[in-house]
Amino acid sequence: MRTEGFLKVIPSLSKTISCLEMNGFDHVDSQLDSTRSHSLNSLAVTTTTPRGTMFPESPASRKLPSTPWRNPRINKLKDTRFDSFKTWSGRLERQISVLRGKSREREQELISRPSTETETIPVDRYFDALEGPEWDTLRASEEIILPEDRKWPFLLRFPISSFGICLGVSSQAIMWKNLATSASTNFLHMSLKANLGLWGISAALMAIISVVYALKIIFYFEAIRREYYHPIRVNFFFAPWIALLFLALGVPASVTQNLHTSLWYILMAPIFCLELKIYGQWMSGGQRRLSKVANPSNHLSIVGNFGGSLLGESMGLTEGPIFFFAVGLAHYIVMFVTLYQRLPTNETLPKELHPVFFLFVAAPSVASMAWTTIQGSFDHGSRISYFVALFLYFSLAVRINFFRGFKFSLAWWAYTFPMTGAAIATISYSLVVTNLVTKCLAIILCALSRLTLTGLLVTTIIHAFVLRDLFPNGISIAISERPIPTRKWYLGRSGSSDAKHIDQYHKYVDYSQGKGIEASLTHPNSFN
Repeated sequence: MRTEGFLKVIPSLSKTISCLEMNGFDHVDSQLDSTRSHSLNSLAVTTTTPRGTMFPESPASRKLPSTPWRNPRINKLKDTRFDSFKTWSGRLERQISVLRGKSREREQELISRPSTETETIPVDRYFDALEGPEWDTLRASEEIILPEDRKWPFLLRFPISSFGICLGVSSQAIMWKNLATSASTNFLHMSLKANLGLWGISAALMAIISVVYALKIIFYFEAIRREYYHPIRVNFFFAPWIALLFLALGVPASVTQNLHTSLWYILMAPIFCLELKIYGQWMSGGQRRLSKVANPSNHLSIVGNFGGSLLGESMGLTEGPIFFFAVGLAHYIVMFVTLYQRLPTNETLPKELHPVFFLFVAAPSVASMAWTTIQGSFDHGSRISYFVALFLYFSLAVRINFFRGFKFSLAWWAYTFPMTGAAIATISYSLVVTNLVTKCLAIILCALSRLTLTGLLVTTIIHAFVLRDLFPNGISIAISERPIPTRKWYLGRSGSSDAKHIDQYHKYVDYSQGKGIEASLTHPNSFN
């Protein structure tokens, strides 16, 4: 009788053992003999493994699961958090997995994974998710879709504003060409070799930056699209074409004497298409109306009009240059008034963005030279534009606080080509008003422009290759497509004083995984 009772207890005991979830239960002692192990497995076959057991595999396989050890460095290299910004992240990944012989379960997992293709983010999301005059600061209630705990891949961090470096160096080539060929500066005995050297450097920089950005288009097209729809960064899409215009204007005589007129049409076609879109949005009164997105970087589109007019007239064209000059002049007047008055709803630019104020000088300086080329002389129209640029230059130069108290960034390159444009316009003015004052003014402005460019080149090289902090993570393009839902907390009397801390807390709580307050007490980046 005792034997029969003991046999009845064994099946229930095996069921109890299979239902228990004990840490480390899946590791079987290697000293168990084959007979006892076989008996235990045969008892386990008679029971059904419940959901949530430590044995996810079928008992018939007689294989106990094991948790393989993974190297953290390998996991870091296989970080999939950037897949949503990759050009090929879905179908190509599945094909590579099949070619590598991945298991069927892994293939099904990749197929069932949500699509990484993202929708076009409307401009409203940028306004809702970001704050600040440049819309580059994430609001406390928002969450980015890319990791904040590590540096992003280089191509993903490479911004469109990098073409500002090409603008600065290529405009210097034009200045040194005018210094060597202008009659008012013959006493300096400048050589055209400086123009040739700077033009070669600017052409090389343009080629390198264009190749890097082309690679970004190939591998991270979603980042390009987000930069294009960003209300501020879209203005820098004019920069590559303006830099090419400056290269054409500053081409040394030893390279070529005459440029074919087809080059002008090739360079102005993308500028015209961009202006149709942006100027239309300014006028339509939507979310991208000028009063809402007004920023000194909007001057880049105006510089494109006046620079194209200058190049076209120097090539012998007439109607096209006048057309772009008229369009640029009309929009410059409206934009100048909008930026100058700074509506109460517009935020004051922080110190880090003070260099972009010098873009106010760029448009009237280039307009003065363009109108001089159209009219054939430095007449009253050219002088009006030049005097406006000169006054804006002096009004910014006397403000010492504009040049100190902020960290170096690519925004500092906004100093270069506006200062160079004012110097070139002064050289043209000294040809008409020939006296000691105009000649000294031209020399001083050229020297300041040269020193500024040299200092920025050295500083940029140090931050790019030594400190390696020239390209930080671009949080403004990593916002989510929709607002992250957060639970409302009762703030009590403390109200807004604790609101920021509460929103920061919500970033690290994962409610979708069923984690409560106890699970969120440790930071997700901490290691157990």
